[in-house]
Amino acid sequence: MDIKILQLIEGANVATGTTVIIDVFRAFSTACYAFEKGISKIIPVGNIELAYKLKKDNPDAILVGERNEQKPKGFDFGNSPSQLVNALITAKTMIHTTSSGTQGIAGAVNANEILTGSFVNAGAIVRYIQQTQPATISLVCMGYACQYPTDEDTLCAEYIKNELTGKHNNFEKMVETIQQGDGARFFDPAKQSWSPKEDFNLCLSLNRFNFILKVNKENHLNFLEKIDI
Repeated sequence: MDIKILQLIEGANVATGTTVIIDVFRAFSTACYAFEKGISKIIPVGNIELAYKLKKDNPDAILVGERNEQKPKGFDFGNSPSQLVNALITAKTMIHTTSSGTQGIAGAVNANEILTGSFVNAGAIVRYIQQTQPATISLVCMGYACQYPTDEDTLCAEYIKNELTGKHNNFEKMVETIQQGDGARFFDPAKQSWSPKEDFNLCLSLNRFNFILKVNKENHLNFLEKIDI
């Protein structure tokens, strides 16, 4: 089993085999919470104009995402799990566009299959890979707006790799590193309206969900399929 850790959109472009697109803060944590709340389908798109078009064509769908961390004009929710935990979204289709994670899905053109990655379902991802035994695994860390690597995505990739190779993980130390580094913004009083502390805690709720999110296609569009593991 060849396990590669890759970075940013360039990493997504060259990823092969079973590819895990990792976006801890917050796209693929948010997606898991959305399914927990009863969302029926998530359509991840890289292009925000396509997201607006899909919403226009499907007015009953909800539009979720961010640019520069904040909710774009006309969106129903930002890219924030704390905004969804009390929302009435059961049986809705969710159109999801972000600056990092959904860009990685769009860019992973050489992957055999694509999963989303976050700490909240890392254990399920590990079990799926152990069951399917792919020859090549690409763990792609999308970083901050695809611009530079971030602690949380790189450490999530390392966590998954360590679990697959039988190495010890010190998750508490990882959380400490993230909180002191790239996660510090979630503790900034000036940013609580769009990067609340609650999101930090929700996104780092290790192995909260026993399912993976796998990318499939329908009518030329990607969608996320929830698969219990």
